Amino acid sequence: MKSKFITTIAIICAACTALNISCNKSNLDKLPHGPTEETYFTQESDFTKAVLGIYAKMTDLFWYNGGAGSTTMTIFLLPGDDITTNNSTEEFEQFGSLQPGSDRVGYFFKTWYQIIARANVVLDKINTVEDGIYKTPGLKEYNEGEALFLRGFALYNLWNYFGTAPLDTMRVTSNDQFTPPGTTGTQLLDQAINDLTRAADLLPQSWDDNNRGRVTKNSAYGMLGKALVFRASASKDNGDYTAAIAAFNNISGISLIPDFSANFSADSENNNESLFEYQATQAFGLDNVWLPNDFDNAVGSLSVYWGFYDNNFALFGTSPYFATTKLANAFNPADPRRDHTLNAADRSITKYIEGNKLDQVGVGSVNNYRLLRYADILLLKAEAILQSGGSASSAIQLINQVRTRARNMVAGGTEPADYSVSETDKNTIMTWIMNERFLELAGEGQRWPDLRRWQMQGIISLDNSFFSSNTSTMSFQLPKSLNLPIPSSEIDVNPNVQQNPGY
Repeated sequence: MKSKFITTIAIICAACTALNISCNKSNLDKLPHGPTEETYFTQESDFTKAVLGIYAKMTDLFWYNGGAGSTTMTIFLLPGDDITTNNSTEEFEQFGSLQPGSDRVGYFFKTWYQIIARANVVLDKINTVEDGIYKTPGLKEYNEGEALFLRGFALYNLWNYFGTAPLDTMRVTSNDQFTPPGTTGTQLLDQAINDLTRAADLLPQSWDDNNRGRVTKNSAYGMLGKALVFRASASKDNGDYTAAIAAFNNISGISLIPDFSANFSADSENNNESLFEYQATQAFGLDNVWLPNDFDNAVGSLSVYWGFYDNNFALFGTSPYFATTKLANAFNPADPRRDHTLNAADRSITKYIEGNKLDQVGVGSVNNYRLLRYADILLLKAEAILQSGGSASSAIQLINQVRTRARNMVAGGTEPADYSVSETDKNTIMTWIMNERFLELAGEGQRWPDLRRWQMQGIISLDNSFFSSNTSTMSFQLPKSLNLPIPSSEIDVNPNVQQNPGY
């Protein structure tokens, strides 16, 4: 069936032919036929739509995008040692192929800045809104908090993947803002932490059911604590660990849900363990996975592509991704999480697939991508306590909460067993934390940022042998591979940005 957009164009062309109208410049109506900035932002609903537009831009990170080879999901699913593209030769993300001219890298970089730009516009408009526009008590503050959270989330990811990139916190209104300089050190994380701190003060504790899935105070405190742990890993500042613990302690009303696998099912989205999810859906006209959703039309992509993990709905026979042998062997066979993460027989991924729900065309999925959940928080808090010199037994108890949830999924289960709270060796406990993050968060796109920061901290030493892979395909190099290259498209237009070393 033709889209409504195409049908409308056809009708207009037919009408022009029938009426013998010459479509030249002399009889074109040059006035804008949609809202302008002067006519928009005049009512509360305009601000709500603008805020939701920031969330919507996240689609570009998760949609099918014209084929598995061009989607950006490969960038955060593959690097590391949990997921591989081949179940026999163990081929990982080829670090050497991620060069400045890579379409994936350019698209990934651009999308984060488009999210930031939308957030900056909303923040600018909220700061200058006239009295009386907002009618709902507190909504102005909530909207500001949402924009700050999403900008902070974008900056956090830019730091984790590029290390350095321009810091953009103001709406672009003049030409001299087109070429901002790159950042150094943790400047991107610093701003993310500032944004998330302010967001936590402004956001509501919860939303009503019609707005379920929008970020809350818990979302902001969770991401704030996470960003602080990551900055501490780079700066080795114990003060950041202490601040992270304080942020995590502000989270309330959240708990591990009994069923680990329910965290990845379309039927149990935004549950009590979830702090932040991409809200996958479908356009009301058609979820066309070949088209973006950045236009006023009923057709476009709002879904997530989980075809990497399930060949049953991957186009063109695209092979799914697999668990590495390292991951498969790391699970105790009696650990109930194993079979909800991978198939032991062929190492295919079951996470997100067991509870999947496809869209109309059977390529995209409406199963939300979980971006932050409480199990992640518990393990980060354990790490912050341990690294800041806190109680070792308290850190171990947090790890054991995650393991107990898994064990209790089976009546009378014995694995994974609790760790001894009498252990005092810091290196041993840190190894427990790292292993638990490996098992609990496998295949969720968390592995590479963890490895990158532990390398910075000096806890691990990344090289080809660490990944236990086919090293001839990886092209992993230190320190080059710790950061993606700055895209050529950015270098070409911004002389104030320097390329990352090694590219």
